[in-house]
Amino acid sequence: MGKGVGGRGLFVKIYFIGKISFTCNCIINCITDAEDDYDFVVVNFYHFVFIKDPQAEVAKHRSFLELQGLDINGRIYLNEQGINAQYSGPSKDAMAYVNWLRADNRFSEILVQISPSEFGHTFPALKLRYKPSLVQFEGDMSHLSLLDPSMRAIPLSPSEWKERLEAINETDLTAKDYHNRNSILLDVRNGYEWDIGHFRGAQRPSVDCFRNTSFGLSQEEITASDPLLNVDKEKASILMYCTGGIRCDVYSTILRKQGFQNLYTLKGGVSHYLKNEGPAEWVGNLFVFDSRLSLPPSIYYTGATIKAESTAVSGDDKFAKCYVCSFEVSELKHRNCANLDCNLLFLCCRKCVKDLKGCCCLTCTTAPRLRPVLNGMQRYKKWHNYRDMDPLEQ
Repeated sequence: MGKGVGGRGLFVKIYFIGKISFTCNCIINCITDAEDDYDFVVVNFYHFVFIKDPQAEVAKHRSFLELQGLDINGRIYLNEQGINAQYSGPSKDAMAYVNWLRADNRFSEILVQISPSEFGHTFPALKLRYKPSLVQFEGDMSHLSLLDPSMRAIPLSPSEWKERLEAINETDLTAKDYHNRNSILLDVRNGYEWDIGHFRGAQRPSVDCFRNTSFGLSQEEITASDPLLNVDKEKASILMYCTGGIRCDVYSTILRKQGFQNLYTLKGGVSHYLKNEGPAEWVGNLFVFDSRLSLPPSIYYTGATIKAESTAVSGDDKFAKCYVCSFEVSELKHRNCANLDCNLLFLCCRKCVKDLKGCCCLTCTTAPRLRPVLNGMQRYKKWHNYRDMDPLEQ
């Protein structure tokens, strides 16, 4: 399906992305069947650093993007503690911003994650602004010591992380005495992210929004499903991972205040790990917060040929179940409920998609604001695109 390319005023049907290699300074070399202008990528990075006047910093970044005429869509947030960015654009434009940012000593060491986007922009518009919290979390984050590396978890390189997991898995990570283990693998993401991919042995998070994460908090706030319940805070090693790393860095400062001493995090998150180690110890695909939703490990792994829209199952997929019938699914990618007022993000087998008209339950099939069933793994557009459709057309 076609995709517009923002401010360039062009419309192209499909982008063909070839093999991408990344150098240490994140300059991209692409072999592509399309012109360079149509080579789109998605860029993710964050960095904790003191910014004295974040509002002025926002204006500075906006001025650069406008003066250079860069075609970038996504989310770029800044505050007194640093920057958090996820955006898409033609590779030249996307990397021009990265290179400009790295010329500033405060941001010279940012770790940048890059993946291809076969169908152009993965975000509808650019949101560049000051935000009190770099990630969504309950309450103000200004009291967290994010600028103090000693308060955050110790970062492990992808190879170190792999060695740790292999050692842990040898002792049967699925054993029932989970809370008595010396090492705990903590997935600091949402439950629906785990549903399409996770590290072997990681327990499914019980939350569907990071702001509600409560691992290891006071007895009044924890539940029996908390992997940190009754864990020895002085002896146990807590290995934390998330998509890009920022959620782990933020949450590890909270756990540090709760008395947990041996905290480790996967440097650069799962995306950095897959780029360096491939799918070793990983099961399934990786959930991403853009229009692609799901990416197979081969997208990141530089030793593989990549195809951005592939949703093929990676490894043992028996963990992935249809939300409706609980049978195994063949495609690791979520869809939204066709009922606009529900809009639940869920995994669904093809039979249930057909039987329930793209809805998550029978009740939603009779909702007043019902969108048409989407073929394959498309994403819904704004409601006005469907509001005046004839029922037969839907």
